[in-house]
Amino acid sequence: MPKVSLIVPCYNEEKTIGLLLGAICQQSYPIAELEVVIADGSSTDRTLAVIADFQKAHADLSVRVVENPVRAIPAALNAAIRASQGEYLIRLDAHSMPESDYVARCVAALESSLGENVGGVWQIRPGGTGWVARSIAAAAAHPLGVGDALYRFTTHAGLVDTVPFGAFRRTLIDRVGFFDESLLTNEDYEFNVRIRQAGGKIWLDPAIRSTYFARSNLAALAKQYFRYGYWKYRMLRRYPGTLRWRQALPPFFVLSLLLLVILSIFIPLARFGLALEVGLYVCTMLLAGIRLAVQRKDGGLAAGVPLAIACMHFSWGWGFLVSVVQSSRKV
Repeated sequence: MPKVSLIVPCYNEEKTIGLLLGAICQQSYPIAELEVVIADGSSTDRTLAVIADFQKAHADLSVRVVENPVRAIPAALNAAIRASQGEYLIRLDAHSMPESDYVARCVAALESSLGENVGGVWQIRPGGTGWVARSIAAAAAHPLGVGDALYRFTTHAGLVDTVPFGAFRRTLIDRVGFFDESLLTNEDYEFNVRIRQAGGKIWLDPAIRSTYFARSNLAALAKQYFRYGYWKYRMLRRYPGTLRWRQALPPFFVLSLLLLVILSIFIPLARFGLALEVGLYVCTMLLAGIRLAVQRKDGGLAAGVPLAIACMHFSWGWGFLVSVVQSSRKV
């Protein structure tokens, strides 16, 4: 069987890095043909100690740590790729847990030529305790929160524009290059854009499954989605044709609210428009929250899911607009 390298960017992940390594040990793929290369950005918590303890207890699995002084995800991925030796590369996150057949299914899909980069769906779990953490996890898998990002909820295999935690042959790097280190976020999407531009396919199979731990509180969620929106615009400047409807809606929504607020000071009719837009949005979010609360028998979702989705929309949209303004000043 071909050698497989699991490449993992990591920084201060003491709570979940052990879960990831434990899940890798449980893979159905021969452990002798696996290696784990972790690019650590000088973690200040117990991440490295957890990894060291794991290495002592599981000498049969090759686990190596390489330095990532830049402390950015694309730089970490590139450092891990350069240090790896496998014929196949699988990108994972330190706060994820692949199912036991994850590696085997990725390799099978690649060897069947279903795509140059293949991946699966996330089973999203709360990153903490309490109704807020549960609501964030639910919102991160809801179409109102993530649009048509199929890897968060689909049950059908097929060609897509991107996948998380992609698996690909090492030779693909020779064709399209390494991850773009000038993008601090959206590096996976940009990498997949280059694959598609080179004539390659991106394949998503819902049978390839991994658990992803969502953010534990609204502040962390806002920071995450602001970063997503900010760097999405930077990527779209290079590839404007890759814009999807789900990505355009948040900045337009935030911009429309800002304009209506300003116009409301001078134009009474704008106040009606503002109230109508906010009212429709709030009602839509509340209905989504109530529906999930009933389905899952979790009353906390009724209020928590609307809060989480709104946090995602406003943070993403605001980050996008800030990036637009900053970029225009540099022109």
